[in-house]
Amino acid sequence: MTATAATASPLVLVTGASRGIGLAVARELADDHTLLLGGRDADALRDLARTFPAARPVVADLTDPDGVAEAVAALDLDGGLAAVVHSAGILVPGRVEELTAADWARSFAVNVTAVADLTRLLLPALRLARGTVVTVNSGSGFTAGPGTSAYSASKFALRAFSDALRAEEAPHGVRVSSVHPGRVDTDMQHELRGFERGEYEPARYLRPESVARAVGLAVRATDEASLDVISVRPRG
Repeated sequence: MTATAATASPLVLVTGASRGIGLAVARELADDHTLLLGGRDADALRDLARTFPAARPVVADLTDPDGVAEAVAALDLDGGLAAVVHSAGILVPGRVEELTAADWARSFAVNVTAVADLTRLLLPALRLARGTVVTVNSGSGFTAGPGTSAYSASKFALRAFSDALRAEEAPHGVRVSSVHPGRVDTDMQHELRGFERGEYEPARYLRPESVARAVGLAVRATDEASLDVISVRPRG
């Protein structure tokens, strides 16, 4: 489905919008933005779009460059794009001795390459609107521990991408915000705790809505301001 050129509110694309942090971001921005909900599950995205005042699904597998290019080309972005929030990501756990080349490739394909390629396709519309790129990173974009080498390496790389993009796009008026949450109560956290063989303690984790608030702050920042890096940690 295409977006109309004239919208009553700023247009924002959220990837991974059907669950977790992406869903929380969509809910956070829904009242004052027209949403483009990115993901792979067409039925889930259509159902979700009906729950918002102004939203449309954008169905694509981020690891399929041709499919992503077709999805972006189908959007009418002549009025510009106020923001893209890169929320989609995967966890590839394992110790270095266990990880294969395919594991490393999969981690980087989703967490880095897909982000870079989608951003490239959206840059003309982002420049037109003096828009904002938000990369939802992780505390693992700053530190790495045992069993998280592939995930942390991809998040370090995502931080490097965000830093480089920020410098490159500043002359074009595009802002780049890198949001680094600590542990969040999501499906990915269940997967990580399963790998760690640890107790799941949601009271000690951030709520997705808390991360979404930080994303909203970056997207809604006043025109002369840029929130380059935001770290959101569990209070306890």
